[in-house]
Amino acid sequence: MNAQNNSSQAHIRPTTSKITFKNRWDHFLARWAFNRMGHRVEPGLYSLGHPAADSHVFVSGNYTLSFDALRANLTRLDCYILVLNTKGINVWCAAGGGHFSTDELVNRIETTHLPEVVKRHVLILPQLSASGVAAHDVKKQTGFRVEYGPVRAKDLPEYLKARKATKEMRTVSFALYDRLILTGVEIAHAVIPLVVLGVIMFFISGLLAAAATVAAIFAGVVLFPLLLPWLPTPNFSTKGFLLGGIVVLPFVLLRCLGAADAEFWWRAGSILAYLLVFPSMTAFIALNFTGSTTFTSRSGVKSEIFTYFPVMAWMFCSGIVITIALALARFFIDS
Repeated sequence: MNAQNNSSQAHIRPTTSKITFKNRWDHFLARWAFNRMGHRVEPGLYSLGHPAADSHVFVSGNYTLSFDALRANLTRLDCYILVLNTKGINVWCAAGGGHFSTDELVNRIETTHLPEVVKRHVLILPQLSASGVAAHDVKKQTGFRVEYGPVRAKDLPEYLKARKATKEMRTVSFALYDRLILTGVEIAHAVIPLVVLGVIMFFISGLLAAAATVAAIFAGVVLFPLLLPWLPTPNFSTKGFLLGGIVVLPFVLLRCLGAADAEFWWRAGSILAYLLVFPSMTAFIALNFTGSTTFTSRSGVKSEIFTYFPVMAWMFCSGIVITIALALARFFIDS
């Protein structure tokens, strides 16, 4: 028995609650999508402080931000942290994608010899992992009871006092700061499309169209998450169409003023093209933002994609065709 315990202890990695400059730099890089899938810790069992056989066992994913958020909020607590292999994905997304799962949890309990390390067979999981873990199956296969903690790791010390979550602890918030910190990844992902589309629009329709492209994409990656609660439509796509339409209006006005002497059909076509192309850009980016929020559902997102993506594609392609047709018409008329 002692040999078994020594073998189990040998596989436990020590950690602390201290977040170092290196950790914070890793968080910054993750927020800005540098080496997006490389921000991981090794899956396995970690000891925080000087845990004993009756210490709490918390479960996390191996995304560095998830792991660090948990350990940073467990100061002055002797406990174990069981880290699952979630492929470097945060808890909520990993649960929805099948990585923070019943099978992975059961496997990690077995490979770390957790039953030999602790005698209290209770696991405290983050609430946002619930969609991926069947607690009754974990109990049946391992003997460990699953207990879902609060949404936010910072509430764990208070939660542990009564082992009961308040309504506030169970409530998912998505406040301004929460939305703001997500814009780094969105901006990083948008840089290449922004440059490519901006250059294309410049050569097709000039500097104003290129500037409108930048504005439409900026609206999607920055303004949309910031203004999300105040855009008065029921889903992400229509919110994006509305925001894109508002952002493009100054460019429509400038287009008309800059071509006051042009034929009516050309001005009307230009307005139509702008109203088709740029709101659809913003709406597409807004639709992608569903994966960054905690109040969307997989079925709802799928339904929205099937409903609105064809509309976006039709609008964008139609607007580009009109833009090219107007450019060619102007070329032949002027020559």
